[in-house]
Amino acid sequence: MKIDLSGKTALVTGSTAGIGKAIAKGLAATGAEVVINGRGQAKVDATIAAIGSEVAGAKVRGVAADVSTADGCKALLAALPQVDILVNNAGIFEPKPFFEIPDKDWSRFFDINVMSGVRLSRGYMQGMLKRNWGRIVFISSESGLNIPTEMIQYGMTKTAQLAISRGLAELTRGTAVTVNSVLPAPTMSEGVETFVRDLAKQNGQSVEEAATNFVKQHRPSSILQRFASPEEIANMVVYVCSKQASATNGAALRAEGGIINTIA
Repeated sequence: MKIDLSGKTALVTGSTAGIGKAIAKGLAATGAEVVINGRGQAKVDATIAAIGSEVAGAKVRGVAADVSTADGCKALLAALPQVDILVNNAGIFEPKPFFEIPDKDWSRFFDINVMSGVRLSRGYMQGMLKRNWGRIVFISSESGLNIPTEMIQYGMTKTAQLAISRGLAELTRGTAVTVNSVLPAPTMSEGVETFVRDLAKQNGQSVEEAATNFVKQHRPSSILQRFASPEEIANMVVYVCSKQASATNGAALRAEGGIINTIA
């Protein structure tokens, strides 16, 4: 299968690192014009340069904007009024005991992980419907179904993304626009790698031992039995964005290594 997205413009939020960067790189390799997004111009510029050097003929540009705020989303929409592909990837996580999570954290997680996708989908989806082609993808998590006790506030936002994605898909009925969500496994992105290194230091372990023990302790149902790589998640997302994925709509697609112990 050859995925060709030449002539399509794709926006990937939170794409200066981790899964978002891997998705942006994967989409650039299909010929799409990819728009990098992050809060700081320096990181956006560095990511554009990196992908440009790694993907021959890549068409990459960027818009620095904080999509966790209404003003940031408004600025992004003003700078980039139209896209064919929207990947709502921007998000945060933080392990914290439930009884220590203050109200402001619940609001912060909801604004970044949920409202960024709501605002941008509201801004871009009508144009997709009018042109009768488009792809919207929410990067959710297996934590949206298996709520992690160590970060309930995160799991809440990932469940919300699944509901929004399915609801928006219902609005595309009879069109060539699709809305789906992808559920990654715990993924060794930069932020997670820092978290695992801290665990290793605390427990006197190697990074590899800490990573293995985390999966065994906190995701014991994993069939993969390891962290996924950002590229493994990006492969699923690139397919969902493709023309070949035209019959995949309203789906919650798993790239979580078998952690969710159900057949449907």
